[in-house]
Amino acid sequence: MLAIVAAAVLGLALILDLANVGLGSTIDLVTFIIVALLLMALHLGGVGSHLSGRTGGWRTRRRSRV
Repeated sequence: MLAIVAAAVLGLALILDLANVGLGSTIDLVTFIIVALLLMALHLGGVGSHLSGRTGGWRTRRRSRV
């Protein structure tokens, strides 16, 4: 989900750059790129990817003792 938001932010930054539109002195192209990189880093770090209703998986399985 965060990767999709990062792609949208980068798309918005590209459109604003191609149209030469400025949003003031504090928000510029570099700000959009930094936000998109932050979102990609969070995505790659696994933030927001946990499904709360999910059960099972390799961590919850117990080994059978023989």
